[in-house]
Amino acid sequence: MSTLRVIPLGGLGEIGRNMLVFEYDDELLIVDAGVMFPENDMLGIDVVLPDMSYVFERANRVRAIIITHGHEDHIGALPYLLERVSAPLYATRLTLGLIKVKLPAASEHSDNLHVIDPDDRLELGPFLLSFFRVSHSIPDGVGLAIETPVGMVVHSGDFKFDHSPVNGQRTEFSKLALLGGQGVRLLLSDSTNAESPGYTPSEAELGKTLARVFASSQGRVIVATFASNISRIQQVIDTSRVHGRRVAIVGRSMVQNVRVARELGYLQVEDDALVPVDQVEHLPEGQVTLICTGSQGEPTSALVRMGQSGLRSVSITPGDTVIVSASPIPGNEEYVNRTLDNLFRLGAQVFYDEVLDVHVSGHASQEEQKMLINLLRPDFFVPIHGEYRHLVLHRELAQRCDIPRDNTFLLETGDVLELDHHGARIAGHVSGERVLVDRHGLTDTENGVMQQRADMANNGVLVAVVLINKYTGSLLGDPQLEMRGFCYPNEEEAMRRRAQEAIAQVVTRGGSRVELLARLEQELARVAHSETGRRPVIIPVLSKT
Repeated sequence: MSTLRVIPLGGLGEIGRNMLVFEYDDELLIVDAGVMFPENDMLGIDVVLPDMSYVFERANRVRAIIITHGHEDHIGALPYLLERVSAPLYATRLTLGLIKVKLPAASEHSDNLHVIDPDDRLELGPFLLSFFRVSHSIPDGVGLAIETPVGMVVHSGDFKFDHSPVNGQRTEFSKLALLGGQGVRLLLSDSTNAESPGYTPSEAELGKTLARVFASSQGRVIVATFASNISRIQQVIDTSRVHGRRVAIVGRSMVQNVRVARELGYLQVEDDALVPVDQVEHLPEGQVTLICTGSQGEPTSALVRMGQSGLRSVSITPGDTVIVSASPIPGNEEYVNRTLDNLFRLGAQVFYDEVLDVHVSGHASQEEQKMLINLLRPDFFVPIHGEYRHLVLHRELAQRCDIPRDNTFLLETGDVLELDHHGARIAGHVSGERVLVDRHGLTDTENGVMQQRADMANNGVLVAVVLINKYTGSLLGDPQLEMRGFCYPNEEEAMRRRAQEAIAQVVTRGGSRVELLARLEQELARVAHSETGRRPVIIPVLSKT
């Protein structure tokens, strides 16, 4: 008897890296492929990917890739996935437009990129897909209904039940009710706001807050939000228009996404409402709005650079009003708080979610999550898209909606859920490791790169350059020592003297190059710990001349 395997490769027990694999009779269907922001201890890392080795090993069996919406945590890993997997990719118009921007050579993939309408049905081998529109913080989001030989599987996508969305896209209750009537075998549902009671406020509520802030602001208004939050950008543009302000778009990803959304008709803005950022200084400050990246305090983002005078033509000055219209993604709190403090130091008036309701979540709260469960009445339930506590709380909500505890599964990334006509069970595990990417590409954690970075950051580094006469084996001059991050000024002289003595003793004893390097590292580590109490990374450099 054949079995459906459901394998999350990311997004469970964390915020980001969302990627799910459905496998039936050796045919794979992939839903989403996103990235995650690096955590504070991931030194030098730009983004974090799902471990896609399970997919890469079965690349010729991938029937299709389905993308639910255009947020980075759902599309950011696609350039890496599409390097090794050539399969049709399906997404709505805006989502596909944002994907094309991310692909370095989109034309090479053009034959595999397909626009879907939420009313479409796709037959992909053993998978028959239909879609339903969902309200979220970006237009054109969809959830999925996947008919399989073992029953209907519903993937909620990122959703909330917004009855007055700014973009007019409401979650399609009628389709959900029909699915519930047909019988749903398994529901996989967004858990992000499982801690939040009640209902998530409508995006339209934010417009009232923005209007009040704009009305009271005499200088420039600077709004930082996610570049993909097209609905939020639309509200800021509309509010600026009402208050006689022209808008400058700042930040590479923000500029790209605004351009794509305008071209596809998802962002309504007249040409004369926009002004290039390098012309802002020629306008009265009370007639300027800047929409920028940096709501997460990213070090290279536009808002952070403005605060450090690192952005040409624009810097934060007293009289500016800054609105940070986003909540910190877990792990980014330190960056966000540091950015807020700096904005206050520069004399700006700063509004953020803790002091004023300048952000509305795009995710369902508890009552909406329960409503979805009750609309669909699934046999089995798996919470997805959230940190571990979110998954636990969402599972408890499902049980309060009369889903039996044994029919709810608390999966973690890499767990394999098997579903057949007899039931469901966790049946194994695949690699769900985090794949780290820095500016050079994928970082090989198995070779200790990240540990080396952590060691240098925590313990400092000592580099010893030793020159030896290749004929006599004796030292040529004093060794050159570079000490960083472990030795205080009052310790440096003694440390340098002891290190040179240790190096001289090692060289005098002689030995092969390998032996000398090993002993140099060992002796310098001993001296450093003896003199400073610390264990820096030791890098001996030996040259025979």
